[in-house]
Amino acid sequence: MSKIEIFDPAMCCATGICGPSVNPELLRVATTINTLTQKGIEVIRYGLAGEPQAFVDNKQVNEYLMKEEVEVLPITIVDGKVVKTKEYPTDAEFAKWAGLSMDEIVAVEKCGCCSGECC
Repeated sequence: MSKIEIFDPAMCCATGICGPSVNPELLRVATTINTLTQKGIEVIRYGLAGEPQAFVDNKQVNEYLMKEEVEVLPITIVDGKVVKTKEYPTDAEFAKWAGLSMDEIVAVEKCGCCSGECC
């Protein structure tokens, strides 16, 4: 299984889903990552505000930041290779890198939770 690392821009908290108005994209990413980790996929997120040393220690991330500054974030690395910059992975990309089907990734949406019903 692949190891997925996401280097996030500076946010109010580790996931960015805090405060009075939640960004739906960050909520989707956090939910997908939670699903992946429950399935045994290693996903690590580093936040620029809380873990700046991780950005310095990773040579690839450091080089991207030196060239393009913080606008390049988020950066996604899979098995040591940068696979995406400037936006979060789609659910299809997460599924591909994790070796899972889309049904396994978006199972939460199919149970009715998104329509306000309980699972």
